Amino acid sequence: MADALEPHLAALRRELRGPAVLSVLVALIVVAITFLLWRFVQGRRSSRKAVLLLGLCDAGKTLLFARLLSGRYRDTQTSITDSSAVYRVSPDKSTNVTLIDLPGHESLRLQFLERFKAAARAIVFVVDSVAFQREVKDVAEFLYQVLVDSTVLRNAPALLIACNKQDVTMAKSAKLIQQQLEKELNTLRVTRSAAPTSLDGSATGGPAQLGKKGKDFDFSQLPMKVEFVECSARGTKGEEGEADLEGLEKWLVKVA
Repeated sequence: MADALEPHLAALRRELRGPAVLSVLVALIVVAITFLLWRFVQGRRSSRKAVLLLGLCDAGKTLLFARLLSGRYRDTQTSITDSSAVYRVSPDKSTNVTLIDLPGHESLRLQFLERFKAAARAIVFVVDSVAFQREVKDVAEFLYQVLVDSTVLRNAPALLIACNKQDVTMAKSAKLIQQQLEKELNTLRVTRSAAPTSLDGSATGGPAQLGKKGKDFDFSQLPMKVEFVECSARGTKGEEGEADLEGLEKWLVKVA
């Protein structure tokens, strides 16, 4: 019996050593590695639960923060430290993120960004739509610093430009704000790339590349998804009225 089976066993051993089986084994290894990498990336993303509220002073970040959490209006003042709270994005309270309101003062904002950027699942960059025309260079400068940060580029958190104070007649539209920001960011990119180098050969102006080389900058060139919404933390009826945050709230549901 054993002698009769020996030719078949020998043939099976030859098949197992053949190129077809080797190809199958290589394919299985590739699938396994891909799956492990996917689990690793998903694990890192799920560990980032923070949504950072960034922007210049007086953009309305703190009132927006309060409105999202309680729905009520409250008087605010310029923040000198961060504030954080759990925000539940679904009615059944099964999904939540941590909202973190960061100071907008020039001397503090990068310091606090450094502290929280690694935990950011998403970033809400709040713009004062009324003061935008006179603040556009400062807004673009801060946004540029955020976008070229190595941690932000690596993690690519979703980015929302929240064009606040739309209840005011003189507020600029989200479309105009996007166009002006792209123009200013493109100018910054050009000037930074032309910055002189230090004695050791490194650029003194910081990272020079933003978007695609040789093309005018636009937000679609970034590694993260960028969206714009118009909103009003104060509301059209002032302190007594409801805030207009529908676009922001829908976006938070998507990124949670």
